[in-house]
Amino acid sequence: MKYVLITGGVVSGLGKGVTASSIGVVLQACGLRVTSIKIDPYLNTDAGTMSPFEHGEVFVLDDGGEVDLDLGNYERFLDVTLTKDNNITTGKIYQSVLDKERKGDYLGKTVQVVPHITDAIKDWIESVALIPVDGREGPADVCVIELGGTVGDIESMPFIEALRQLSFSVGQDNFCLIHVSLIPVLGVVGEQKTKPTQHSVRELRALGLTPHLLACRSAQPLLDNTKAKLSQFCHVEAANILNIHDVPNIWHVPLLLRNQNAHHSILKQLNLLSIAAPPDLEAWTRRAETYDNLTDSVRIAMVGKYVGLTDSYLSVVKALLHACIACSLKPSIDWIAASDLEDDTAQSAPEAHAAAWKSLRNAECVLVPGGFGDRGVCGMILAAKYARENNVPYLGICLGMQISVIEYARSVLGLEKANSHEFDEDTPNPVVIFMPEGSRTHMGSTMRLGSRRTLFQTPDCVTSELYCNPHYVDERHRHRYEVNPDVIGVLEEAGLKFVGKDETGKRMEVLELPGHPFYVGVQFHPEFKSRPGKPSALFLGLILSARGKLEAYLTRHQNGS
Repeated sequence: MKYVLITGGVVSGLGKGVTASSIGVVLQACGLRVTSIKIDPYLNTDAGTMSPFEHGEVFVLDDGGEVDLDLGNYERFLDVTLTKDNNITTGKIYQSVLDKERKGDYLGKTVQVVPHITDAIKDWIESVALIPVDGREGPADVCVIELGGTVGDIESMPFIEALRQLSFSVGQDNFCLIHVSLIPVLGVVGEQKTKPTQHSVRELRALGLTPHLLACRSAQPLLDNTKAKLSQFCHVEAANILNIHDVPNIWHVPLLLRNQNAHHSILKQLNLLSIAAPPDLEAWTRRAETYDNLTDSVRIAMVGKYVGLTDSYLSVVKALLHACIACSLKPSIDWIAASDLEDDTAQSAPEAHAAAWKSLRNAECVLVPGGFGDRGVCGMILAAKYARENNVPYLGICLGMQISVIEYARSVLGLEKANSHEFDEDTPNPVVIFMPEGSRTHMGSTMRLGSRRTLFQTPDCVTSELYCNPHYVDERHRHRYEVNPDVIGVLEEAGLKFVGKDETGKRMEVLELPGHPFYVGVQFHPEFKSRPGKPSALFLGLILSARGKLEAYLTRHQNGS
């Protein structure tokens, strides 16, 4: 197994995840099979209990793993299916070591960070790297490892030491270290400063790791004298100093790396030049250029709780992007804080209330994504009602589906106090209830998670036609609450149709409103399986409907064209 390690220096948030994904893309384009591992040095076992404001979205894998959003980047860029073990955290490592200690596996020895924690990290990396993730048999050729955080962080020290030992044990022909760093420009002087990177590399070398390549983040392309200075003081060949400057969209990053012969430097270090082909990135080039040349845009109202941090809905944003590009459109997302739509805000912040409603009324379609807790729920219900009554295309995901059920029960069935047990335990009309198998005492990994099958109840529903499968679809889930099976009959009599159910037939998965241009709610998260060039069916349906092209699209597909 060949390993490519990506570390970061100077500051966090430099784009190590995109860099790691892009390196994987370039190596894939050379004909190599690639897998990925993300190391998060925090003590949490996984990302499942973290606030989106704190850490961005929680990405869900097929096996139910709740992981860092960078694994979403890996899956989208490399078109692979990762496992929860591809995300290593300090919490997982310590838990596994302590479990062994309790069993007596260490035979009375004193359990220490070195060697026991570091050995556990190395064993985990080496075993996970062998798991095939591309649907083919046998291990990948290269494993790209991203170490989260910044070199010098106390919490990442055991991982740095483990990776130092790994680099020594696998040999220099099997290990390539790429250090991502920042080259800032001071406003007054206007000079590209190399000193932060010099210090960062010095710190890394003091810990026993020497970078083979530098990936320098900057606003503008690096000057030749900046490269020469970095080469001299960081002991890295000038040809191995890569510049990842700001680009119009992230699909340019693999092209940027290819144009600087990054693949040649990495393959040379890993002794793979003899078996690798020249990189074929035609599809990526077309995709990047197509997006750059798009002029027409579609306005999408995103009504959610965590709109203050767009990373909270990263996969939703990417799924919208994939769907829009398939329709030759640019997404123009209006971020609407759900609470701004509520009547209380009209009193406390009238300007925000007016602006939110103006954005909603100007949108060509409405999307209500997932979330937890009661803040903003009334605003989401108002958005769902507006979309339903005004024939505006609507897609509700997870909580968004439950919101549409609550709104329909209140507005159409006349059940003014209809609600979810999540928001009101004492509601007389619980249309959304806590799932019987859920835990009320433990939060982590206790939801209904991962890939589950949804069976379509009728082959001619819009959702099954979009998926091009009259029978079923497999999508990823993450929820604790479900639509109350006891109210399905009255809701369907009133016109709301539940066209998708789980394999027991008791859990509602998909709802549609016949006669509406596009009013769909899904309990699963279709955004997690959207890929560039292979957009999610439901996001594509939303965008097509926003432009009045859905019917023609479905007709074409039914005729096999």
